[in-house]
Amino acid sequence: MGRGYMIRRGDGCDFDVIRSIINDSARVYKGILPEDCWTEPYMSRDELRHEIEDGVVFWACEESLRVQGVMGIQKVQDVTLIRHAYVRGDSQNRGVGTKLLFHLRALAHSPVLIGTWTGATWAIRFYEKHGYRLVSPEQKDRLLWKYWRIPKRQIETSVVLADPRWCKAGGGD
Repeated sequence: MGRGYMIRRGDGCDFDVIRSIINDSARVYKGILPEDCWTEPYMSRDELRHEIEDGVVFWACEESLRVQGVMGIQKVQDVTLIRHAYVRGDSQNRGVGTKLLFHLRALAHSPVLIGTWTGATWAIRFYEKHGYRLVSPEQKDRLLWKYWRIPKRQIETSVVLADPRWCKAGGGD
């Protein structure tokens, strides 16, 4: 990724591009997720609107005036959640996700938790490469119930990764 990138907060004008990147990038989940968890489109307009109304703030990584990736951040109680992290297929493995993750991590003033699908092994490896660690299955269930508003079936088929601050704050106990 060249020097011409910029990370900026998403705004109302970005709604359709955020949704497009999420839906295009989420196609990799088809066949990976349990059939009862897959929807087409992956995220509807109403679902994205609800996420934003619920406090998810999206950030965009732009290069050459084109949004290459998006990632959301959400403050919930005593933690910060990284939500909906997606990079265009033709921009993957070029540092877009890393730049967004580092930017959002710098914005977080509390421990960071990340949830993803159990079958998304590439995403799990990405977060582990950047210092996040999988929590135990018991902790995962407790954290997903406490901090996320997702269906029970999604809780059953997800994992949670935590940053070192969460462990130091006693979250690893």
